[in-house]
Amino acid sequence: MLRFRPSRWDRWSQQLEVTVGELLPDQPVPLLKRRLELIREEAIKLWSEKRNQGWQPTTAQWQPPPAPSS
Repeated sequence: MLRFRPSRWDRWSQQLEVTVGELLPDQPVPLLKRRLELIREEAIKLWSEKRNQGWQPTTAQWQPPPAPSS
């Protein structure tokens, strides 16, 4: 599983955080394995490769942790 999310997005720099997860049969949510930060072009290339392999977009399979309260 991959999750693409903008991490730095301005006029000069466009980067996405890609979270890699693994779906375990006995768990209701994927296990988060690692995070990568890719420039926009690399993220598009990765997504294109996965689409060519038959991957499809889905709804979110896990929820981000809640923001810390002050």
